[in-house]
Amino acid sequence: MKKGGIYTDQKCSICSSNMKDNKGDAVACPNHPDQIAWRLIVRYGKLSKRYTYRDDPETNYQRAKLTLDGWRYKELEGSFDERDYKASAPLGFANLSKEYLKRKKAQVGTKHYRNIKNDLKKAGEVWENTNIKEIRYAELEDFLHPSGPEDKLYGLSPKTRANTKSTLRDFWDWLVKREIIRHHEVPRFPKVSFHLSIRNTIDKETQERILDELYRLTKDFNIRIWIGIRFLATYVNVRPKELINIRESHIDLQQGRILIPHPKEGKPKYMYLIEEDINLLQSMPRGLPDLYFFRHLKGNGAARPGQRFGHDYLWKWWKKACSNLGIEGVDLYGGTRHSTVIYLRELGHSPEAVKRASMHSTNKAFERYLQVTASEVRSIYADARRNKRKRCKQNEPGLVYTLEQKV
Repeated sequence: MKKGGIYTDQKCSICSSNMKDNKGDAVACPNHPDQIAWRLIVRYGKLSKRYTYRDDPETNYQRAKLTLDGWRYKELEGSFDERDYKASAPLGFANLSKEYLKRKKAQVGTKHYRNIKNDLKKAGEVWENTNIKEIRYAELEDFLHPSGPEDKLYGLSPKTRANTKSTLRDFWDWLVKREIIRHHEVPRFPKVSFHLSIRNTIDKETQERILDELYRLTKDFNIRIWIGIRFLATYVNVRPKELINIRESHIDLQQGRILIPHPKEGKPKYMYLIEEDINLLQSMPRGLPDLYFFRHLKGNGAARPGQRFGHDYLWKWWKKACSNLGIEGVDLYGGTRHSTVIYLRELGHSPEAVKRASMHSTNKAFERYLQVTASEVRSIYADARRNKRKRCKQNEPGLVYTLEQKV
C-alpha cells in the first residue's frame, strides 16, 4: 500500500457523504461523481499541505497529486526529509542561525560573538529562510564575491570577506555536529584570497624609549599601564586582550608564573615570569582574588575604581607616549610583540626557539611575525661580495676586473 494520500474536509452537498480520491482526476463523492472537492489536503506521514484553488478544482487536484508523487519519489530514492516541506521552515537559514547564535553567545567572548552575529545577519538578509540544503556553491560564491553595490559584502576587504567565510564554515560544521544535515549536504566553499599587511616595527632602543616615556606618564597615575605594555614587549606569547583579563588569583609568584585561562588558542597557557618581574609584583599590594590585575585605581568618568582596563586602553597610552616622542605609524601590537620577536631573532635565537616562546600553534600565523631579519640578509648579501676571483679579458692583459675594488 502506497504511503500518503489526498483528502478533504468537505462533504457532498447532495448526500453529505465523505468525499474520496478517485485516483484519477478529483476528490469526489462516490455517489455523485460530479460533486468535486476544491479544498484538498495532501497528507504524508506527519507532513501535510493544503491546496484551495476554488475556481479550478481540476488544476488544484493535479498540483496536489504532483506533490504527493514527488514525496513518494523522494522516499523511494532515500532523500525524503519532511523538514524540507514544513511551513515552519525548521531548515531555514534564518531559523537555524538564530539557534546557532544562542549556543555561541555562551561559548565565545563579546567581541567575537558580535562579529559572528554581524556575519550571519548579512547572510540572512540575502538568504532569509531559504532551506539550508538549497544554499550551494553558487549562492556562496555570489555572496562572498560581490559584483556590485547591491551586494551585501560589496566594498569590504578580502580579509573581512574571508572572516565571513570562516563564520559560515563554522556554522555548517555545527549543523553536521547537531545532525541537522549530513556531511554530503555541506556545500563547497569558494576560495577567498587575501594577504595580511606587515605591521610597522621598531628597534629595541626605540621600544625602550617608549617604555621609559610610559613610565614617566603613568608612575604616579597608574603604574599598571606601564607594567601591562612592558609585559607585552617581554612575554611574546600573550595578546593584549588575554593580558587585561588576568585576575589576581591567576598570579602565582611562588612558581613565578601567571595563568592565561582562556587564550585565543583555546588551551590554557602560562606566562613564565623573569626574576625582575617577580620582584616587581611582590613589591605591589595584592587585591582580592577575583579582582582584575590590570584595573583602574581611580574613577575617570568612563570607568569606576577596580574596573578592568578596556580593550583599547593600553593602546591609547601607547599612542600618547609615541606622540610625545614624535614616533608615528607603529601600533601597540607591532611595537611590542612583533618588534620583540624580530629582536630575539637578531640576538641569534633560532626560529624554532622563538616560535616555542611565542606559543604559536601554526606556522602560517608565526610567519607573519617572524620576518627575515636585517642582519640575516645582510650577511648573505655580504657573502655575495666576497668573490675573490679575478677575470681578465682575452687579449687585454692589462685589464683586470675584481669585486674587491675599493671605491
